Amino acid sequence: MRTFMHVLANTMIANVTTSFLWFALTFWVYLETRSVLATGIIGGAYMLLIAIFSIAFGTIVDRHRKHRVMVLSSVITLGSFAVAGVLYLVHPESALLDLGGPWFWLFAGIILFGSVVENMRNIALSTTVTLLVPEDRHANANGMVGTVQGLAFIVTSVFSGLAIGLLGMGWTLAIAIAATLVALVHLFFVRIPEERPVADGERPPAVDLRGSIDAVRAAPGLFALILFTTFNNLIGGVYIALMDPYGLTLFPVEAWGVVFGVASTGFIVGGLVIAKWGLGRNPIRTMLLIVIGMGLLGALFTIREWWLLYAAGIWLYMTLIPAVEAAEQTIIQKVVPFRRQGRVFGFAQAFEAAAAPITAFIIAPIAEFWIIPYLESDDGRATWGWLLGDGDIRGIALIFFFSGLALVALAVVAFGTRSYRMLSAEFQSGGSADPDGRAAPVGAGSAADAADPGAGAADAADPEPDEAQRRR
Repeated sequence: MRTFMHVLANTMIANVTTSFLWFALTFWVYLETRSVLATGIIGGAYMLLIAIFSIAFGTIVDRHRKHRVMVLSSVITLGSFAVAGVLYLVHPESALLDLGGPWFWLFAGIILFGSVVENMRNIALSTTVTLLVPEDRHANANGMVGTVQGLAFIVTSVFSGLAIGLLGMGWTLAIAIAATLVALVHLFFVRIPEERPVADGERPPAVDLRGSIDAVRAAPGLFALILFTTFNNLIGGVYIALMDPYGLTLFPVEAWGVVFGVASTGFIVGGLVIAKWGLGRNPIRTMLLIVIGMGLLGALFTIREWWLLYAAGIWLYMTLIPAVEAAEQTIIQKVVPFRRQGRVFGFAQAFEAAAAPITAFIIAPIAEFWIIPYLESDDGRATWGWLLGDGDIRGIALIFFFSGLALVALAVVAFGTRSYRMLSAEFQSGGSADPDGRAAPVGAGSAADAADPGAGAADAADPEPDEAQRRR
């Protein structure tokens, strides 16, 4: 657990940094262009890149020691942010903010790529729960991960708004580069004891899609769980595209960052609750009940254009997110063998992430060019005023309302499926019986290993596994 806490703290530093720059980029672009379409494209592109790279990330996590994966992630992120900093220095802001020019898309794309690579570290973190934490504490450890995510949201949302409002994009980039470097240096002092992963076959593919699919199919009902969370994220794409424009309409950028940061304490509360009490005997049932609550909140927290209602709704919504994330992670950690968990987490992340950009790309132009103008018209106010009240952005509120109801319907339908019953039975019966389901940490290392804090003890002289071990 002590090693896990070090890994968790380091991941928090890295997540805070990438989220800080990601939030700042979104704020900066919207404030300078006032384009809902631009923020929707940025948000959608972020999720699309995650979908494209997640299976490859999962394959890398399974085939290399987790410490080395985390170092690789930090180095690539640091390099990407540094290149973005150079672009900012050599080009005027007017060129970087020209949506019709190439420099905006290159600048934003490099920042997004550096942020996306950070997700490789998050996949590795999910597998270290299995590696370092006793099985009966997995749900609690996953709740701690949710708490760390909450801390990242608080720090980034508050300081991103302040940084853009008071310092500008240039100093914001400099802060992100420095913090990424700190996380990388700290990582060199973290040791994760782990045996050398055994490759599947002599020439395994660089992106093991087939291995990911086989691992998912081996657990009855697991694909249905991934499909459910995919539809959940499909609806979540609405919030990616429209939550910041709604908040930045109600508040100045500095105030919106603070409000969102305070509301993000819900992440901490929700994560601490899971860390303390877990998810109950059936995390799948717990997850579906919570998703129903999230749908109701999403439908109602903008039903009137009141800043307090919006802030309170975000806080309550965020208290529920860690439970949903922890439930999915706990189920995968239980029913999937350890040596394949990276690919399964990557496969799940690819599916789930692919859903959000679809919605974001579709809903942003629809909102900007059709729904928002319609709700601002006399006809729109007369038709929906009884439900949504008066205000400047009732069109976004209408989209949130129906998205929330769709989420409730999705969870209710999921309760009646055969897959729900099968996966519940699989989880409660004990999950994977694979003898390699959980890797045993190695306690001692050679002098060569001592010089490399990230290497497992078996790195210097790892004997060739026998045939039976290879087959497993």
